[in-house]
Amino acid sequence: MLHVVHHADYMAPRPERGSFRFDKYYLVMEELRASGAAITEHAPEPMPRQWLEAVHCPDYVDQVFRAEVPREKERRIGFPVTPAITARVRHTNGGTWLAAKLAMQHGYAANSAAGSHHALHDTGAGYCVFNDLAVTANRLIAEGDARRILIVDLDVHQGDGTASLTAGRADIFTLSLHAEKNFPVRKARSSRDVGLPDGVDDDGYMAALTRHLPEVMAEFAPDFVLYQAGVDPHFEDKLGRLALTDAGLALRDRYVVSQARQRGLVIASALGGGYGDDPRIVAARHARSMLAMADENARASLPD
Repeated sequence: MLHVVHHADYMAPRPERGSFRFDKYYLVMEELRASGAAITEHAPEPMPRQWLEAVHCPDYVDQVFRAEVPREKERRIGFPVTPAITARVRHTNGGTWLAAKLAMQHGYAANSAAGSHHALHDTGAGYCVFNDLAVTANRLIAEGDARRILIVDLDVHQGDGTASLTAGRADIFTLSLHAEKNFPVRKARSSRDVGLPDGVDDDGYMAALTRHLPEVMAEFAPDFVLYQAGVDPHFEDKLGRLALTDAGLALRDRYVVSQARQRGLVIASALGGGYGDDPRIVAARHARSMLAMADENARASLPD
């Protein structure tokens, strides 16, 4: 059973400026519904303002809520922040929170959007407005649902916003495997960064992941895992520089879930990046990713 969080507001009208497309967010759900897999859909509440302000600058949060974000910040984000975008990002952030709560019941749950790992304290960046990973991690700890959270970021781009927003916290660890020469040009410092050279294939990627993830889990000893499961390491991705295949992405996702579940840890995933000229192809990659993780969670839940 895949427990997946989705909301109609994840779709927003295509802004008049910028190149970002929101098509994939409903296409992901179409792919999941057509898969024949057992799926339960959950709708999130919009994230409360004070939860966002606990991580982001209150003045910036106010700008987003009023849809009056300065043009220079909109340029960093990549599109204008309209009232529809405000509603969207409140729901996508609420979606990662709900996925985390569902994971506590079911072992694994997915948000069909978000993974907005470039958003910084006082501005958005790189198609990200608020950082759902940092906000959810902060809230889980504040409410006593977790003491030590590992954020595993396997998007092709470094999770610079998540790293900077959680820097110095002993209770949150950020692990980022990314294409070293890709965006952002200026990297933040994650708890552990693994910068990969261009063209790394399935074998090279898994060699890095199987070296670092178990080591981090053993040393940090988390009790909760948040996973940014971007599919942009795929060799056909428009903004990627790595060379993973469909099989490689599935192996990656299954490995992350299996490493968490064999340690008795719950894991929630956020969608992350995936770019291409045909949004349905990208959406299918995201759908396969979530279904692979749900299947691996089901395997982990079977009696020995």
